[in-house]
Amino acid sequence: MTVYLRNDGVFCQTHVHGVNMATYPIAIDRFMNQTPDLFAPTPALREPIDDGAWLLRGFALDQADHLLEAIQQVAAQAAFRHQVTPGGHTMSAAMSSCGLLGWVTDRYGYRYGSRDPLTDQPWPEMPPILRQLAVEAAEASDYAHFEPDACLINRYETGAKMGLHQDKDEEDMDAPIVSVSLGAPIRFLFGGLARTDKAEGWKLEHGDVVVWGGPSRLFFHGVAPLGKRAEHPATGAMRYNLTFRKVRA
Repeated sequence: MTVYLRNDGVFCQTHVHGVNMATYPIAIDRFMNQTPDLFAPTPALREPIDDGAWLLRGFALDQADHLLEAIQQVAAQAAFRHQVTPGGHTMSAAMSSCGLLGWVTDRYGYRYGSRDPLTDQPWPEMPPILRQLAVEAAEASDYAHFEPDACLINRYETGAKMGLHQDKDEEDMDAPIVSVSLGAPIRFLFGGLARTDKAEGWKLEHGDVVVWGGPSRLFFHGVAPLGKRAEHPATGAMRYNLTFRKVRA
């Protein structure tokens, strides 16, 4: 990896096996006014997934412990639950939400709501550290001025999965989707505009972030079942996913 510095900012030009992966802004305070540190965190790599879709390797790694704490704070107010789809299927991933809106699915359909149906209380406020991470990840993927108003939190245990689906119930289709992976590794699937389009697989590790929008905003995506041996020291045999969306136009 080669790093280039400019007076007005920092850009990371990454080369993997001779291939130019991307150029994008990264935090300037890691590099400016510091003595080189061989043990300092490595800047995240930006890998292209598709047109308008990026995988930011390790983007959330430095904040991962604090992000997990924030998840537990949300869950203390809005407990994880296994929701039921309109077809009567109980989802294998447990879910909670925070922000102005939360995601609800039951026998009556899929929808966003301002109140937790389990408590009839507003969803917990989105912790600032979660919101800021989403904004920074979107900006690093060339989506400026992202203002998420909903954060869906999925908890995956062994065997849990998420089938291929589109995020198409938001009013604002100009805003990207930001997805943060914490804990045990899992295989992320990213297809095309049709459910039958071939889905490519990408292994997501602790701290990886996926951002997609523009031409790929409505691409089908999901995750394969969490493997029996998948685990991470911070979460054990469990994986958390934070999905940030801007629902209201």
